[in-house]
Amino acid sequence: MHKSAFIVVGLGFGDEGKGLATDYLCRHSPDPLVIRFNGGHQAGHTVVTESGHQHIFSTFGAGTLQGVPTYWSRYCTFSPAVLLPEYKSLPIRPRLLVDQQCPVTTHYDILYNRLLESTRGDSRHGSCGLGFGATIERHQYQALRLYPTDLLEVAKFKHKLQLIRSYYKAKIAQDTHFSFRQFDHDTADLEFEREAKEVRELVEQQIIQLVYEEDIFSLGTPWQTFIFEGAQGVLLDMDFGIAPHVTRSNTTSKNALQLLHEYLPTTAASATILYVTRSYQTRHGAGPIIGKEVSLSLINREHESNQFNEHQGEFRVSCLDLDALNFALTSDNQFSKGLSKQLLITCLDQLNAEKVPYHHNGTVETVHYTALPTLLNVKFDRHLFSFDSCASYL
Repeated sequence: MHKSAFIVVGLGFGDEGKGLATDYLCRHSPDPLVIRFNGGHQAGHTVVTESGHQHIFSTFGAGTLQGVPTYWSRYCTFSPAVLLPEYKSLPIRPRLLVDQQCPVTTHYDILYNRLLESTRGDSRHGSCGLGFGATIERHQYQALRLYPTDLLEVAKFKHKLQLIRSYYKAKIAQDTHFSFRQFDHDTADLEFEREAKEVRELVEQQIIQLVYEEDIFSLGTPWQTFIFEGAQGVLLDMDFGIAPHVTRSNTTSKNALQLLHEYLPTTAASATILYVTRSYQTRHGAGPIIGKEVSLSLINREHESNQFNEHQGEFRVSCLDLDALNFALTSDNQFSKGLSKQLLITCLDQLNAEKVPYHHNGTVETVHYTALPTLLNVKFDRHLFSFDSCASYL
């Protein structure tokens, strides 16, 4: 059976509407499987149902409320502390396929992440404080790698946790202004052990299944449509973003296409890239807004999930910057050249007019929203426009 693939890629700093796009594709695709292929548990993808129910997905794919299973690939970090409360908040029984090579995030990764950002003061990198980058860095050392399968073996899990504890004791002393001793690590270890036990129970119930890549991409699997749900945006990419305000992840289509080329080259050659941008520029976390920062008066934001928090600060908005959008498209084209490409512009209902303001060559201009795709340096096979937070109305 020939399989098809869509790859959802954000063109900004994240928060573009990738959850909305994924939800939409799941509604219009036969036998879909959502695949998370970058970032990890720090994602926050909002899905709103027709009844008005809102859920912010972190560890489950944005098709979950439709009963679509999620494959959590090896490119993503896996956090029991984030998974468990999200699972308990879901109104349905989900299905999560977790790659056995996923790096597991511990409370020590999160603690170090937050203490390091606090130590940086006004020079913060813009972390959301959930330990993603710290987990990736720790996994450079073989003895400190913690995988989902380790959570199933209690003795091995506890041994590795003590190694990780010793590692961060030295790291916190070396890199931060804080003392390792001022925190109650014994209690935190017991809580993490409890979380690991709950993960084991979910594995026994087959809500979580630990799998290998070949289990997912075999031609004999029941899924006909692979929907790759990206996290964050191209402007935060570890290779293309502006350091140090970047993520330790490839946020382009790179990872998704690598998986497809390795297992399903025919599907890779026919994949469709769905690029997503809001009708205005956003940034949550430290780092500059690209182009001239312009004050916008927005409406209909009752479903906005990005709020002030101590790690990322204010959620900033400005008008679109054409140069930044074109840079993101050019960056992704290094991996997706020759593939079919579509564009989704979201949050158009939040503007006070049908014309979209954008920044280009030092000036701010406006254009009717339907003409915006023609100003970009990619010829899109399809344009989609969203005026509602619910994918049913896209």
